[in-house]
Amino acid sequence: MSSEAATASGVPPHRAAPLRRSLLLNASREPLCLVGVHRAVTLVLSGKAVVLETDGRLLHSERTALPVPLVLCLTRYVHVPYRGTVPPTRRSVLQRDAHRCAYCAGPADTVDHVHPRSRGGRHEWTNVVAACSRCNHRKADRLLSEIGWHLLVAPVAPRGGHVLLAANVHPDPSWAAYLSPPVATSA
Repeated sequence: MSSEAATASGVPPHRAAPLRRSLLLNASREPLCLVGVHRAVTLVLSGKAVVLETDGRLLHSERTALPVPLVLCLTRYVHVPYRGTVPPTRRSVLQRDAHRCAYCAGPADTVDHVHPRSRGGRHEWTNVVAACSRCNHRKADRLLSEIGWHLLVAPVAPRGGHVLLAANVHPDPSWAAYLSPPVATSA
């Protein structure tokens, strides 16, 4: 980005946000993946995608100025083969559970296996929850029935765009409308 573009947008050149990733949607407007800005620009310039959301900044070449794409959509539908579920990671579990402990609703900073792995529990979405250090330590490798505890919310595997959000540390707010599950309308 040139310094003229940064100054024109009201942001000093040294304070302009770095170019990160863009959300790529299929022609059906379902989220596909996150792509780097270089790949996003290549898709737009080749006519394979159109920019849906931008932050107002421009990328300049000698003859062209292109808005920085935050969300772009493919012009042709791409068939995506069935994808298995993405395995849970610490970051994605904490994000799914909104950084709240599944046992006491306090701030969570670790994850816990509801059915402990030492007792045959599996590392899967329905068995992993966010937990605070205190609850995780108190529960240890015991079953909930043994200590009289219960989960405040049942763990589920995230669907759709929520998995994409877990892949990015700082999701752009403009992605929210494209990543939320579709709302059913009554006729």
